[in-house]
Parts: sequence; C-alpha cells; structure tokens
Amino acid sequence: MKKLVIALLGLFFIGQASYGQTTFPRNGVADHREGLYAFTNATIHVSDQQVLEKATLLIRRGKIEAVGTSVSVPDGAVTIDLAGKHVYPSFIEAYSNYGMPEVKRERRSRRGPQMLSNKEGAYSWNQALQPEFGAHEHFKADSKIAKNMRDMGFGATVTHRMDGISRGTSVVVHFGEARPHELLVKQQAAHHLSFNKGTSTQNYPSSLMGSIALLRQTYYDAQWYVDQEEEQNLSLEAWNAAQDLPQVFEIGDRLEALRAATLGAEFGKIYILKTSGDAYQRINEIKATGAPLIVPVNYPAAYDVEDPYNASLVNLAQMKHWELAASNLGRLEATGIEFAITTQGLKNKRDFLGNVRKAIEEGLSEGAALKALTSTPAKLFGIADQLGSLEKGKMASFIVTDKSIFAEGVTIYQNWVKGQPFVLKDVASPWTLGQYELKVGGQSYDLQIKGNVDKPKLSVKLNDTTDIAIKHTYANGTITLSMEPERGGGKVRLSGAMDGKTWSGNGKDAAGKWIDWSAKYVSELDKKGGNKKKGKGKKEEATTEAEESQVTYPFTAYGWTERPTVKTYLIKNATVWTNEKAGKMEGADVLVRDGKIAEVGKGLRARGAQEIDGTGMHLTPGIIDEHSHIAISRGVNEGTQVSSAEVRIGDVVNSEDVNIYRQLSGGVTAAQLLHGSANPIGGQSGIIKMRWGFAPEEMKIKGADGFIKFALGENVKQSNWGDDNRIRFPQTRMGVEQVFIDYFQRAKEYGEKKASGESYRRDLDLETLLEIIERKRFITCHSYQQGEINMLMKVAEQFDFTINTFTHILEGYKVADKMAKHGAGGSSFADWWAYKFEVYEAIPYNGALMHEQGVLVAYNSDDSEMARRLNQEAAKAVRFGGVSEEDALKFVTLNPAKLLHLDDRMGSIKVGKDADLVLWNDHPLSVYAKAEKTFVDGMLLFDRGEDQKMREVLQQERNRLIQKMLTDKKNGGKTQRPKGRRQYEHYHCDSLHDEVSELNQKN
Repeated sequence: MKKLVIALLGLFFIGQASYGQTTFPRNGVADHREGLYAFTNATIHVSDQQVLEKATLLIRRGKIEAVGTSVSVPDGAVTIDLAGKHVYPSFIEAYSNYGMPEVKRERRSRRGPQMLSNKEGAYSWNQALQPEFGAHEHFKADSKIAKNMRDMGFGATVTHRMDGISRGTSVVVHFGEARPHELLVKQQAAHHLSFNKGTSTQNYPSSLMGSIALLRQTYYDAQWYVDQEEEQNLSLEAWNAAQDLPQVFEIGDRLEALRAATLGAEFGKIYILKTSGDAYQRINEIKATGAPLIVPVNYPAAYDVEDPYNASLVNLAQMKHWELAASNLGRLEATGIEFAITTQGLKNKRDFLGNVRKAIEEGLSEGAALKALTSTPAKLFGIADQLGSLEKGKMASFIVTDKSIFAEGVTIYQNWVKGQPFVLKDVASPWTLGQYELKVGGQSYDLQIKGNVDKPKLSVKLNDTTDIAIKHTYANGTITLSMEPERGGGKVRLSGAMDGKTWSGNGKDAAGKWIDWSAKYVSELDKKGGNKKKGKGKKEEATTEAEESQVTYPFTAYGWTERPTVKTYLIKNATVWTNEKAGKMEGADVLVRDGKIAEVGKGLRARGAQEIDGTGMHLTPGIIDEHSHIAISRGVNEGTQVSSAEVRIGDVVNSEDVNIYRQLSGGVTAAQLLHGSANPIGGQSGIIKMRWGFAPEEMKIKGADGFIKFALGENVKQSNWGDDNRIRFPQTRMGVEQVFIDYFQRAKEYGEKKASGESYRRDLDLETLLEIIERKRFITCHSYQQGEINMLMKVAEQFDFTINTFTHILEGYKVADKMAKHGAGGSSFADWWAYKFEVYEAIPYNGALMHEQGVLVAYNSDDSEMARRLNQEAAKAVRFGGVSEEDALKFVTLNPAKLLHLDDRMGSIKVGKDADLVLWNDHPLSVYAKAEKTFVDGMLLFDRGEDQKMREVLQQERNRLIQKMLTDKKNGGKTQRPKGRRQYEHYHCDSLHDEVSELNQKN
C-alpha cells in the first residue's frame, strides 16, 4: 500500500502542472485526474489558533476542499494515513529577492561627479528611484533555490529586486516547479523602499539625511504630478500607482526604524519595516509607531576573544547583542508588536529553523512563531484568502512533519505547494532518531539512533569511549538486530516488532540461549550525539550562565535600565555663576523643581528636596556648543549639489552616540548639530539637549527656531577636492556669491507664486531658503576670510535679512565693526589655526577683539573631544585678550544660547529657566576643574561618583560576556573575528562619507 501511495504521488507530481495550463496548448494526452487526496488521522495545525487532533485534510485540484475531525472521504480519493504526523500551512517568506535578475553595479562612464540619472527614458532625475520596476515582469524561477526553501518548509515568497531607495513592486510566487504564470500568486504585492541608494552611480544622495530628503521631495512631487500638465514622468506615474499597495521599508537599525516611521507619518503611511534584528533595543518607541515588522533571525556568532588585545576591539554593545539577539522575537511578542519572520540575512539558510528554535528557547511562543511564518505575512501582503492557513477554499500548500515543526530533530516529510507534492523523506519511515533504553535479557544498554530516518545508524554506548555498531534490517514492521557486546564473545541476535518508538521481541544471546528484549525511546540527542537529559555539564552551565545582559538605553556602555526622572534638588552653599545681574554669588543655594530653576538665593529650604552639598564647589549654567557634529548618523554632508537646503540634521540625530555621555561629563548640556561645509548652502540644523538615553525625537529642543548651515571658502569651491571635482558649480569664490544671489532670487519668486494662490510644486530646497528671507530660519555660516564675510552680509542685506552667526570666523577681528553693525554674531575657535591656507592669519585674540566691538561671541568645538573641554576654551579668552572671567564663561553658556535664540530658556541661572546646571569641583575656568554633576531639565544625567561605580560594573559585565563567549567556543560554537571599528563615526565639517552606504557598496 505504501509503495502504491508513493507511486500515486509521483504521477500526481507529473500531472499537477496541467491544472494551470488553461490557455496553453497541450502536447500529449490530457490528464483528467482531479488530484483528490485525503490525509487522515493527522494532527492538523489549521492556523496558529486552531489545532485539530486525528483530523482529515481533503484537497482537490490544488485547493483545500475540507478540513476537520469528521470529514467524509469521497470515493476515488487517494487516502494517506498520517497517524502520529503533523500537518502545518507551508511557510511564507516575507522578504526575498528569489527569481530576480542579478543586481550589477555599473561602471561610471567618466570620472568626477554624476549630477543626474544616466538611465535612458522618461524616468526620474535620480537613479536611486526606480518605482517603475515590477518584479512580476522579471521573475524567473530557480529550481535549486526553490528546493532549498521547500526543504525548510516554505511554500511561497514575497520577492523584489533589492536595489535603490524606491525599488519598485514585489510579486508573490510559489516555490514550485512550473511555468512562472502558474507560480504567480499576486502580481503586485507591495512597494519597496530603503534608505540606501544601492548601485546608483549618481552622487546624490550621499548621506542618510539626503535619502530622507529625496523621499520627502518625491512624495510631494508625486502629489503635484497628479494634476499637472508640464511634464511626463514614468517614475512618478509608477510611484503614484504603487501608493495603494503595502509599503515595505528596509531599515538598517532600530533608529532607522524610527526615522522611517516619522517619514511615513508625514505622508499618512505606516510602513512594514524590514528590520535588522535589534528592535528590542528601542522596543517601546518602535511599538508606538504602530508599524508591523519583518524580522530576521541572523544572530551574530560569538567573537573570538582568546587574545585579550583582540577582545578589546569588541565594544560592549556588540557583546550584549550577541547574548540577547535571540530574545528579540520573544520581546516583540510580549510587547504586542506584529511581526513576520524572514530567512533574509542568513549566510546559511539551513540555520533557519534552528535559529527560530533559539528564539523559542528565549521566550518566543511556538504559536507566535507559526503565526509569523504563515498568517501574518499572508495578511500583510493581502494573500490571506489564498495562503497562510489550512482553511476551505485556500491553496493546498502545507507540510507534513513527524512532530512539532519547531522541535529539535524535526523531520519534514513532504511539502505540498499549491497541491503539488514534493517528497523530502518517506512519510512511512519507522525510524525516530534519538536515545533508547535497550534491555536484552537482564542487561541494559544505551542505544543511539543517529544519521537520518532514511539511513539510520544504530549503536550501543558501552562507556565514554566505546561505541558498538549494530547491524539491522527492517521490513514490514519486523526488525532484526545483531551486535557483539564483547569483542570475540559472540554475537547477540534479536528479532521483533516495531510499534512506533517501542520495540520488543525475542532472540538469542552470545551463548545461543533464548532471551526477551525490548527498546524504548528516551530522548533526543544533543548536537554532539549525547543524551540531552544526561548531557555533561548542562546543569552546571545553566547555573553559571543564569545571569544575562540587561537592555539599556542607549544600548551601549553607560546606558540606563530605567529612565532618569525629574526630581527636586536643593544645591547648597556653592559659588553660583548666574550670568545675570547678580553675577557670581558666594555660598548661594539653587532649588530645582519640575525641571526648572525654582529659586536662587541663600539659606533656602525645600521639603522633600534631595540636598546636594556644594561647599567649595562652583555651580554654572550648562555649557552650550554652538557648532557640533556629534550624534549624527550616516553622514554630516550632503555636498553633492550646490544647495542641499532640503536636508535636515534633525532627521538623523543619533541618540546612541557615547559622545553625548562624554560631553555631559564635561558639562555640556545642549548643542547645535550642524551640517558640514561641503557646499555653499548646506542643510538644516538639529538643536538638541544632551538627554542621554532618550530617543532621537526626545533629544530635540521643542519650539526652537530653525537654523541652517551655509559655508564659504576652500571647501565649497572644491579647491581641495582634487582634479576629478571640476564639474559642480561653483569653482571660485566669485561663483559662491552668485550661487547665493541666484538661489535667494529663485526663493523670492517661489514665495511670490506660493502667495498668489496659483498651483505650484512644493520645492523643499526653495521652501527652506524662503524661510530665511522671511526671517523664519537663520543662518550659521562656516567662514574664514574677511572678504567673503563682507560679501555674505551684503547679499543678506540685498534680500533684507541678517546673517545670524558666522562660525569659525578666524578673521572676524578684521571685520568685527561691520559684523556688529550688521547684527551678526561670531562663534569661533579659541586658538585653532594653520590647518589649511585660509586660516593662516588667525590669532588667539580674535574672540576678545570681536567682543570688544560689540559682537556677540561664542566659542564652539566642531570636535567631539574639544567639546568636553569648552570651559577651558573659554578660559583662553581671559588669557588672550583679558576678557573678564564672567564674560568668558558666557562665551560657552549664555552667548551661544542667545545665538540660538534660546536665552529665554537656558544659558543662565535664573528662576523659570531650564535646570541645565553643572556642579564643578573647582573654578570652572581652571584646567583642574571637573564636572561632578550635570543636570539637564532637572534630571541628573551625569554623576562622577556613579560613573566610577559604573566603570567597575561595566568591566565585570565585559568579563562575564568574554568568559561566556570562550565557553561557547569551547563547546563548538561558531566564532567571528573581532572587528576593530568604532561604534559610531566621528564627523568633521569636511567629512564626505556615509559609512553604511560605502560598506554596502563594497559588499
């Protein structure tokens, strides 16, 4: 009977392809069979919510006709008894490039920048936008890959070409063996997006903020395109056509998930986020987006940390992620986030089920795992009426297993794809791999069955070093065994019946006497072939490794497990530098309540306040860095175009940068994060508080005025970029002036059209420049030489606005009187010079001389290290120019607050202002001064005493993780070479790279 069933399956396999060939001519005799099959006595997992025992699944012509415990088997059905077996819906791969053409990187036709797309046809100006690509038009089945996916339990996939920012639409196809039109499930499943431009050879965008700006502009262009008659654009037409589809966004990490969600919210989109497996590190913020996730299970291997010097290359976040990565899915389930699971990212797809099993061991339920592989992807991509569960009317795509699909050692016997059977292993195999207790007469043995169910290997374990092979035969339920327990002692011969996992019978021992025997299943084998229940060292390992890393915010060293809260503090008996009329107050008190400065005076009392003794210490306002490039993700410059006013540093704030914590340790409480200086008109600023551990959006100062970076000098005219960069205008300082005049004139005309009520295309670049003319956005300009400084002030006066701040401005002392008359401030370095030609005439008296002329002066860092010592930079104004101590302190506190239009909220110690305070152990302008405590909005975010304790805890944590990785390596676990790289990049004004994009291009 079994052979008959197998034969029928084979015939059905051949004939199945005929079901979908309605419009195709047939060569040969037609196959009129209906493909009627009844699978009986099975445990049927109809869905993750419904399991039926001893049930029947009836399929006809590739679809499910009935499922239940009382299904009548019609005449003519081929009946397959699946007693003891499980039936599940075939898995759906939610994210793949199966069957897509190979993505090839083009060679650039010329050296130097490429300003526009080189794609022929009426398509987008930007090569990274390819919404016109339809995966259904290019799909080509791959039998080898399809078989590998079927072997893992998959029956269908959502597939698209993974290239570009807009990647076009995906198609849903079966992992079957047939013509493409018979494999197609859904022609257009989703529109796919990412922040990576892929193989595009065009320069723009060269940064993450550029990618975000390009997407924002494309959304607005597409809205405008609907009712205009000015141009024909096939890309925008395709973009608009794809907007009613699910929108899938591939992101690189948990912060990019938040960025994508923010972008989507602007245009009423909730993306399906294809994540990188680290969502647990910002899980509450990701849940708040409402976005469903597609989650990989590509856990990192342990780092090879045998060499202590190599171990130092691995940062704590990498070590912790190695330990916690498998818990990601369980945490998502517990938080209530909807997710699908993908094989994408796995170097070896065979690790997939094992990695899902690891997730189950770390807290994921089997029901949630099944849902994430079946009904959730079916729902997300609009194919739940066809796939994802075993309900009447749906496609007959299912797998047959010997036990739970997520159990270790599970065997997948068959994978039926749209009613087409693929036999992986003989469903009738009597063998169950594992550990058995074999009793022969009065002797007991440990019997092990290894290998696979088709060709099992049997052996008896006599001791730790000796195994004896057992010869065996099986036929029609009868088994014979032959072994020699003692060398030269004669063979024991046994014969009996197999009833599942229990065997019994009679035989003869080595002396020829009749004996009874039996064998009973005990447990699965571990990876090394040992008995799981009796494996060496497991209990000891469990006790020594019970401790596990905690998720901290941010997920790096010095992160917190519980968010700091606003408390009531009373700082007593300190020298208080108010920066107000009261000046410097000796032996004074400051009360902090509800995040604000509540009282300033002497002899203050406050019930319930936490008192801090400031005796012998100095209390100052928090330092404000007017010019910083820390806490920025994937590029500080979008210098590929002469104007990049549309890009926003606020879109790429990196809350995980340890420099935030380090600068808190130097008394810095706020900063303006500036675009670089690669083009005349740069990008919009991000102004943040150093709220260590908070999410990016929470770090921004709400209600702050808008600022933008402009630049002058060598950088923008590309004089130091090499001979290949002679294409982008401008190439001279004269050209820079013309750029400003041209763009402001265009912005003025744009504003007039906007005000007229006529239909217009929203241009994010010109819209930002219009805000400058309307005095709603303010310029901070990178500058050095006096001629250019004068030029920009004149251009501003031509368009009736004022330059807010000249930053760097090392020749400010030459034009300080003109700056004061114009109303421009100067944010300078104390004593940086000679690092390029245009700063040769810088002097250390620059700040003092501008100050004397009435220019509002600040000192900035432009450097992650210098920012930690801005109090010492301020002291140089005393040394070089004789500025008073109080005015010098204002250079890094109140004055930058004024330059940023935030002096009503910070910069001095005044009742009602934000409680951004620093308690120093010495005179704040002394090189010996250390910030003992730093408060932001009344929260104690840095405490030097706690910092010392934390360092010890972090060292213990590192050592624990290193020992755990060494143990994992000893036990045969995979390892990877330690990677000597920074966790986050340190940018400067002239940094031109997006390190993630560059890495992707290399790979």
